[in-house]
Amino acid sequence: MRVTTEDGVGLAVYDTGGDAPPVLFLHEFGGDHRSWAPQFGHLTGRYRCITYDARGYPHSDVPTDPAAYSQDRAVADAVAVLDALGIERALVVGNSMGGFATLHLGLTRPDRCTGLVVAGCGYGAAPDRAEAFRADALALAEAYESQGSAAVAAEYGNRPARLSLRERDEHAHDEHLRILAEHDPVGAALTMRGVQASRPSLYDLTERLVAMTVPTLLVVGDRDDEAIDATLMLRRTLPVADLAVLPRAGHLTNLEYPEIFTRLVELHATSVR
Repeated sequence: MRVTTEDGVGLAVYDTGGDAPPVLFLHEFGGDHRSWAPQFGHLTGRYRCITYDARGYPHSDVPTDPAAYSQDRAVADAVAVLDALGIERALVVGNSMGGFATLHLGLTRPDRCTGLVVAGCGYGAAPDRAEAFRADALALAEAYESQGSAAVAAEYGNRPARLSLRERDEHAHDEHLRILAEHDPVGAALTMRGVQASRPSLYDLTERLVAMTVPTLLVVGDRDDEAIDATLMLRRTLPVADLAVLPRAGHLTNLEYPEIFTRLVELHATSVR
């Protein structure tokens, strides 16, 4: 189905339907709705599984106005999907870029969340890494515009934190690269500039984080060097948070350990009902 946001952007939404408890999945920058296929396969029937392609991604609309892309817009899009489906509250699960959106949803609209699962969240958050992360994000945006998505996928998809997936499941890594190569270069570049490079540091949000009472499960791979320190900070700061560290795992924990990740989601869903 298709959902139109308040600023007129069409989002491609995938909904298993039914009356089961709803779980909304938000994908990472390098993925799309297909990134959650293992979780949909395991959870459909017991839960109403919902995901969508973020703005700027096929098969959603790709706005060309840079102002259409921001962390606030990402949160508003999640709320728009829940509104369109008539869902008052849902368990929200996100990885990386989707993890940031999930966390910000808990900060700004806790009334819409029964709980959060925040995975791989923290890239560029540390004060001593912020400038390097921003420079890398802007360079990637330029690469999308000058070289195209396939060229970026070959480099970005083989970065160290993503190679753990190749070691564990080569077929899954090949699929990950294929999805990356299908990114819309305009949407990807604008997402890198407007969302990734411009989002606030988690370390600047500690006063708000310490007051957030939405039950949160933090998930991180022990090889995900850019995310693990920020995840530990979140565990120390959030008043209602659990932590799962997956061994020999990188940035794509839901694909590297699909059964374990899904079981963690189930356990958290059960605990927050």
